[in-house]
Amino acid sequence: MVSKKDWDVERYEARHGYVWNFGRGVMEWLAPKAGEAILDLGCGAGQLTSEIAEAGAQVVGVDAAPSMIAQARINYPSLTFQLADARTLTFENEFDAVFSNATLHWVRPPEDAVRCIARALKTGGRFICEFGGKGNVQSVVDACGGRTPDWYYPSIAEYSTLLERYGLEVCEAALFDRPTPLEPGPDSMEDWLRMFVKNLTDEQVRAAVEKLRPKLYDGQLWTVDYRRIRLKAVKSDGR
Repeated sequence: MVSKKDWDVERYEARHGYVWNFGRGVMEWLAPKAGEAILDLGCGAGQLTSEIAEAGAQVVGVDAAPSMIAQARINYPSLTFQLADARTLTFENEFDAVFSNATLHWVRPPEDAVRCIARALKTGGRFICEFGGKGNVQSVVDACGGRTPDWYYPSIAEYSTLLERYGLEVCEAALFDRPTPLEPGPDSMEDWLRMFVKNLTDEQVRAAVEKLRPKLYDGQLWTVDYRRIRLKAVKSDGR
């Protein structure tokens, strides 16, 4: 797992709601059905887990961050949430679908997560995911001078090859630019860096913000150069 401290959930829910709001696009690829067993991998505070449950699916939300799981249990006390690392999941042939939004770029080595995802799925089950793709937040990476976390931002070819190695046949895939506006206000980029980069000093945060200002700030709104990879794959061989 990419090294990071636990999350400031209050700030996350108050100022970074675009994470799950944009996740509704990949939810359309999931198309959960009543009675299905679905794993929400990297469920955060449970917003999309709840929407999966509203479709009638039996959903389990897992996340590696204790603060996220604690908040998810407060937000949605009738749902099931477990503290778990994507690289060490112990589910076997239990789920009709595994869903993951904005999580897998935090997970290294990616092979460990894919192995666990494949094992968790029933034969014929589907894996639907979206996360940072090749070139994601490149302006931020450049402005921070190599001090960003070791995020995993693969190309379609790279990630499809990995999935197929573990018996997950890719059916649909897209890599697309998704410029993402932050909460209005001049301090939103600083807040983003403190939330998602975490290991910068105050001086380094200020320096990065000034480098990013000409490109990402229009005087009223910061817009980050997100680039996303979205895939649907099906477990083909019962592994």
